[in-house]
Amino acid sequence: MNTNPRNWNEYWKRLTDALMEPAVDSDRLRDALRDASARMPVPVIWLVGKTQAGKTSIIHALTGHPRAEIGNGFAPCTRDAAFFDYPEGNPLVRFLDTRGLGERDYDPAEDIRYCESRAHLVLAVMKVADQDQRSVREVLMAVRRRHPDWPVLVAQTGLHELYPPGFRHPMPWPFGQVPLSLSLPADLRRALLAQREALVDLPGSVPAHWVAVDLTLAEDGFEPVDYGLDALWQEIEAASSFGLREMLGADAGVRDLYARTAHQQIVGHALTAAGLGALPVVDLVAVTAVQAKLVHALARVYGQTLDRRMAGEFLGLVGAGIATGYVTRALGRTVAKLVPGWGQTIGAVWGASASGASTYALGKAAVYFFSRRRDGLRVDGEALRAVYREAMEDGRALLRKQVRR
Repeated sequence: MNTNPRNWNEYWKRLTDALMEPAVDSDRLRDALRDASARMPVPVIWLVGKTQAGKTSIIHALTGHPRAEIGNGFAPCTRDAAFFDYPEGNPLVRFLDTRGLGERDYDPAEDIRYCESRAHLVLAVMKVADQDQRSVREVLMAVRRRHPDWPVLVAQTGLHELYPPGFRHPMPWPFGQVPLSLSLPADLRRALLAQREALVDLPGSVPAHWVAVDLTLAEDGFEPVDYGLDALWQEIEAASSFGLREMLGADAGVRDLYARTAHQQIVGHALTAAGLGALPVVDLVAVTAVQAKLVHALARVYGQTLDRRMAGEFLGLVGAGIATGYVTRALGRTVAKLVPGWGQTIGAVWGASASGASTYALGKAAVYFFSRRRDGLRVDGEALRAVYREAMEDGRALLRKQVRR
């Protein structure tokens, strides 16, 4: 097969064929994906906390994933730890959980070694009503003695357990004040300070970050149920350079569960495609396979069965907008060479930026297409192409930020 297509018609034919073969998994593609993953390592958030401290609630709140539970869906990676990739398949973040902390003797050395080759954030979780945090403290001390520059964030959870009867979450969230506000219930204030004082001698070049959160169920009767979540996100962004909030869509107007799930799939596949596009030995076949996998995944999110007719309809509607979008938005002389007639091939200029951004844009266009079909609404071609063109800009901006990190 010719792997260097010379016009958009051939590219769309290849993508259509790839959409009909979502299980394409050649040795070459596997090797390319492995190389791409190595170029863009998945950030690791290492959760350190005792059982029932609230680690599962934190994962739920950060990802919006209702089935991400500690011990369920986690795969073992060391003797005492397990990991959870989110989203599965093309992860944007990996959560690492240490099992049985506080229930038995634990040596963190192996887990520290696991994290040493990865981007990381140590997220300690302490239930504020539980003042016996010696096991958590020992792990954090060991981590910082070996890696004094590793960022440590401590989330103090279960605030309402120390509320007096009838007390509700104080608004606005007051726990960022130094010193803590005297208006807080006395027992709660003492418990918060006692945990923080126990780590004042934490080794390292920077102090630990602290945040107080109360992530509850609706039936618990506390509003909001994600109390302190914005502060948690702010501390994660301050303590790390992951840019996770933007990638996961928590700060980008992605509120609907379908849209949130789709957004995470899109970003994961776009980063994979960007990694592939940066490899000189990888041609368009590998990138189109990733794009086909993304479109199939989005069809499933919206309950659609993607057949050749539907794929042809989608690509027919979006196809004409891609070439014109490149030109009218003046994405640069190199990208303009993609338009037929410039005497260049797609394969010659399909670099990291173009492959990643176009995968992102293709995914956003697919969301519009599948969501309209799910709701029984007409798919407007011009509106779909506008979604694609705007998403190209968003995708390029997202990738630029990722590269800078």
